[in-house]
This record gives sequence, C-alpha cells and structure tokens, in this order.
Amino acid sequence: MRDTELSEFFLEERDGATVLTLTGDWTIRTVGALDEPLRALELPPLPVILDVQQLQLLDTAGAYLIDRTVRESCAQGAIRYEFQGEHTQARDLLALVTSQSEPCDDDEPHRTTVVDVLARMGHAAVDFWSEAYETFSFIGQATFTTGKLLLQPHKIRWTSVVAVMEEAGLDALPIISFLSFFVGVVIAFIGATMLQQTLGSTVFTVELVGWAMMREFGVVLTGILLAGRTNSSFTAQIGSMKMRQEVDAMKTLGLDPIETLVVPRVIAMLIMTPFLAFGATMAGLFGGLIISWSMLDISPILFISRIQEIVVINNFWVGMAKTPVFGLIVALIACRQGLDVGGDVQSLGKATTASVVHAIFLIIVTDAIFAMIYMELDI
Repeated sequence: MRDTELSEFFLEERDGATVLTLTGDWTIRTVGALDEPLRALELPPLPVILDVQQLQLLDTAGAYLIDRTVRESCAQGAIRYEFQGEHTQARDLLALVTSQSEPCDDDEPHRTTVVDVLARMGHAAVDFWSEAYETFSFIGQATFTTGKLLLQPHKIRWTSVVAVMEEAGLDALPIISFLSFFVGVVIAFIGATMLQQTLGSTVFTVELVGWAMMREFGVVLTGILLAGRTNSSFTAQIGSMKMRQEVDAMKTLGLDPIETLVVPRVIAMLIMTPFLAFGATMAGLFGGLIISWSMLDISPILFISRIQEIVVINNFWVGMAKTPVFGLIVALIACRQGLDVGGDVQSLGKATTASVVHAIFLIIVTDAIFAMIYMELDI
C-alpha cells in the first residue's frame, strides 16, 4: 500500500493560468486525507490546468474529488479544466465523472425568456391532457368491468370486498365522526355569533347547522378524509404489488388486475361511503346540538323539532346523493395511480401524492358541479 503522504496537490500560477498539480495516488484509500484541504481550497477566476505528470494511481473516487474541487469554483468564474502532462487514466475517468455531474455554466447565468415560459406551459398542457385521457380511459374500463361483474355476482371476490369494507369503512368511521363533530361545533359557534350580530337572534343556528352538515360538510368532509386516508392506502397497496411484480404474475396466471384489485375496492367504497357520510352528518348535527344546548339555551327537543320542520329530510338526501360519486372517485383514482407505479420507491411516493391530490381536487370540483345542478333544478 502506498503512503498517503505521497498524495498531495499544489496550486500555483503559470503564464496567467491557474495550475493545480497532483502528485501521488488519488484513490479511495488516500482521498480521505485530501477531502478537507480541497474543500478549503479557493480557485481564482482563471483558466484551470491540471498537471498530472506526477499523478500515479487514480480511480473514480479521486476523479470525483478533483471534479468537485473545480466545479465549486464555477461561481467564481473559473472555466473547465485542461490537462498538462500525460496520464493513462486521468482523462477518461474525469470525463466519466464530469458526464454524470450537473453542467457548470461558465458564461452568463441563464435567463428565463418568453419562449422558455411558453415551452413550459406547452409541456404542462400536454401532460395535463395526457393524464386526463389515461385517467378517463381507466375509469371507463373499470366501470365497464364492475358493471359486468355486478351482473354476474358469483364472479365477484366477496372476501376481498368485505375486507376492504372493514379497512376503508369501519376503521375510518371513528376519525370521520370525530372530525365532523368538531366541524358542527365550529359551525354552531360561528353561526351563533353572526346571527346575534345581524339578526339579534341565535335560534336560527339550528337551521344553519342542519343545512350545512346535511347538504355539504358531512359529505364533503367524508370524501376529503377518504381521499387522504383510504385513497393513499389503496395506492400504496397496489403500487407495492406492482413494484414486487405481483401484478405481472397475476397477468401471467390469466387473472385480470381490474377484476382482482380494482372491482372489490370500487364495490366496497360504493357500499361504505354512504354509511360514512351518514355517520359524519349525524356527528356534525350532534356537535351543533351540544353547543346550542350548552351555550345558546336551545333545548335538544327544540333543536330536533326545528331540524324536522324547517330543514326537512330532502336536504339530507341532496347530500347523500353525492356519496356514490365520491366513493367512485376515491377508489378509481387510487387504483389507477397504484397500477401506474414503476419499479422504484420514488415512483410509489409520487403516485401516492398524485393520487391524494387528484382525488381531493375531483371531489371539490364534483361538489361544485352538484351545487350548480341543484341550483338550476331549484333543489
């Protein structure tokens, strides 16, 4: 083994150029002692010449150290290095390391032009339409397969359906009800304050809580929580199977991944989403009732009677009509993103994030569409 003392460098100026002289072995065994001195080295803004006449052994670790040293001087205006002397490996190894590194701009810093902005907008538009096309294609395929299996119930994997119903439905009920309860509390507080200031009466808080929880908050909150909880779970499960090539194994065995993985989740969400929305609505109304009773002196009997007489049951069904659509959005977006995962963990993380974002976006957009339809129909 060579002595690390032979591995040294010297910095000097020759004929208006900066010369970095390398001596000894620059390998993985010796570069440890050179790391700190090279980090402290400051190259002046002059052409850099590497003198490799006295350089002996060199590997990729030493080449990386040399390239990093010169690269850190880019901000000071230094240009790419040149060679002085001959070495059997120096040029090839440094070229290899340089090709795997970020480019070092020696000229003026890059300025974003109008063409660059338009190009990015164009790429974004193409990516958006491509993603939308693939998503709608998958939704059509999954919907067709689900409808076909519903006409042949004996082909549905009911064990998987029940397991998903428990995981995505029953296990999600406590957190959805808990959060909806506090949403009802907040609506009652805000409504009481606003009504007291504007009308001088807080009894209309009952109607505000009833309308808000039955028509909007109970259902939308359920959809958003399912998008964050169940949606990410579905994507991670299917994405992990895709990474381990289990989906490819299913295809090899003649099993359709849509029938095996997607349809049970779609059916489970179609069944459980209305029950979860019902639980969220009841929890929100209960939160409003507690505040009305304890803070506004509105008795539970008066609260319930005003809900029945003024809010009426139609508002409840208006909200519940959205639940199957929200359940489909959560299941289909999650499964589509899960099946789109590649073979690495990074793609799984990106797919999970995209799944949650897309589901929440579509739930809010769908709710807005429902609101416009109800307004036009005067419901």
